[in-house]
Amino acid sequence: MANIKDVAERAGVSVATVSRVLNGRAPVAETRDRVLAAVAELGYRPNVVARALRTARTRTFGLVISDLRNPFFTELADAVEQEARRLGYSLIIGNAGESPGQQDDYIRTLLDRRIDGLMVSSAGTGSSMLHEAVVSGTPLVLLDRALPGIAAPCVRAEGGTALRELAAHLAALGRKRPAVIVAPAGTPTGDERLEQFRAALAGHGIALPAERIAASPDLSPAGGREMMRRLLDLPGPPDAVLATDNLMALGALDEVRARGLRIPADLALVAFDDVAWFAHLDPPLTAVAQPTRELGRAAVHTLLERIEGREAPSVLLPARLVVRRSCGEPPVH
Repeated sequence: MANIKDVAERAGVSVATVSRVLNGRAPVAETRDRVLAAVAELGYRPNVVARALRTARTRTFGLVISDLRNPFFTELADAVEQEARRLGYSLIIGNAGESPGQQDDYIRTLLDRRIDGLMVSSAGTGSSMLHEAVVSGTPLVLLDRALPGIAAPCVRAEGGTALRELAAHLAALGRKRPAVIVAPAGTPTGDERLEQFRAALAGHGIALPAERIAASPDLSPAGGREMMRRLLDLPGPPDAVLATDNLMALGALDEVRARGLRIPADLALVAFDDVAWFAHLDPPLTAVAQPTRELGRAAVHTLLERIEGREAPSVLLPARLVVRRSCGEPPVH
């Protein structure tokens, strides 16, 4: 089996240079390419355990995602993984499935594996192992969901501006009876989006009464469909619905179609969290788009700052309103 000296000889460099390349600190691209070519030719595999014992680093991040079935979180995880690899780090991903207990299991396993740092998009309002991660000194970054009592920077989107634009958009189209399908009560992002949208509507003289706010039991198509059913059964059903999650929006759309109603003729539908195939629905769905890939890259760099012992503030990146045709917008020619 090849060792690091063999790689150095094949590449025509010193052992120290090989080490620098493998740790992501190559002096020039030409040297890096030569060393990596030698590594591939010889089939060299660094002893990660031995290196970790020497340096107290494993060059491995942990990422726990609240629910990988959600397209937003799938893309977010992919962006984190791509940026981590670009910087020479491996990534171990755990799917909490919106279960705090399952989240705890993954965090415990990742801490036992001596990861260099941890990123978490929390299930619900947090879990006990998140507090343990903070107490243990493990560098931690929260993704998408800020949590009270957790002393860690959070990387997330700021949706207030986009929701104000949405309120103005609906008002201009004459939609006066909006409703919201929101995440389970107590979910920080869901509560924030609801209050931001309510305040934005009030600025246009449009009320959002309690009966037109439907809190889904979970972030799923089934939950979204059940909440749309409740809203459409109201004596005065809404003429526009904002679903604060893309999976709930799909469930809401299923209920509309099952009743033979038409979007946007009978009501408008908007999703918070855009996905690529929303543009291919009939009609294409208007949505609030989060800068998903930018969030993933920012989370990696924020975590690296924490690992290096530097202060790392929370990061807010702006979401944007993507106007299509599900609210009664005129077609684009």
